[in-house]
Amino acid sequence: MSAAEVAEMIGRFASSFGAPVRSGVTVTSLQAAEGGYAVVSDQGEIRARAVVIASGACNRPTVPPIAAAITAQIAQFTPFSYRNPDDLPEGGVLVVGASATGVQLAAELQRSGRSVLLSVGEHTRLPRTYRGRDVLWWMHEAGIWEQRYDEVEDLTRARRLPSPQLVGTPERLTLDLNALTGLGVELTGRAAAVRDDRLLFSGGLRNVLALADLKLERLLDTFDEWARVQGREHEVGAVERFAPTVLPGPSRLHVDLGGGEIQSILWATGFQPDYQWLDLPVLDQKGRLRHDGGVVDGAGLYALGLPVLRRRKSTFIHGIEDDAREVVEHLAGFLGSS
Repeated sequence: MSAAEVAEMIGRFASSFGAPVRSGVTVTSLQAAEGGYAVVSDQGEIRARAVVIASGACNRPTVPPIAAAITAQIAQFTPFSYRNPDDLPEGGVLVVGASATGVQLAAELQRSGRSVLLSVGEHTRLPRTYRGRDVLWWMHEAGIWEQRYDEVEDLTRARRLPSPQLVGTPERLTLDLNALTGLGVELTGRAAAVRDDRLLFSGGLRNVLALADLKLERLLDTFDEWARVQGREHEVGAVERFAPTVLPGPSRLHVDLGGGEIQSILWATGFQPDYQWLDLPVLDQKGRLRHDGGVVDGAGLYALGLPVLRRRKSTFIHGIEDDAREVVEHLAGFLGSS
């Protein structure tokens, strides 16, 4: 489905049971009030005994502190301010971040005729298809998405994992780092610091690539084992393995920001929720919402749609249903006892 088709589907869903949806409303504050909460908006106030925060995990781009040290001669963009290559000044582009957003933007810019340098940190490599099936089919069927938050060994890390290097195209193309170097994109390490108008990169890129390749191999082994144990190998194609990520030569350790090679930087370094409107003491020291499987640290307050809220599929449209069912069950119990 296209983005427009998804939006239309959600609209039809809301209309199907007469949900009192108010669109075009900006919530400016959520405050404690007698008997529950006050939701303050630009179109009035709503009082509620319980509130579900379902505003998503990608409301603002995450930009590292080193961006403040970049010379003013370099134009800086985020995925929120970038729309197409014509938005950027002429000249080379540094894309920082090699997850889903970074690899797609690097490919688009390179195909537009720009010279692109891609700064690569930790990333999740995935093929678009495996053994004749979309990789997300495998993730669903093999139960990877179903892993619960209380089964994850390191929940904090799981909730911060980078998004997979996937792109949706009619051809179901795989867009990994090998595909990018094939287009002419140059790879370098993680952007680490700015000194004397030079942006420095870490020197451990080969290790980062090898780790991503290793994790991919382990995931494919999991798929293969599931198909064998479940007796479903007849449904899929032959076992596949993919070439390791190739670094054509030594990666550079710095770029001179005043040398003219780079004219703009695109920070594809992730996203974060926006809780500036949340006037309640429910955030930790890093500004993250304190919750246990969507039950927020505050009576009658809940969350949905955050990474690994209750399952690995929590942030996907198709994955929120099971989370919502369990969160609403808790919410109903709260309302019934209060």
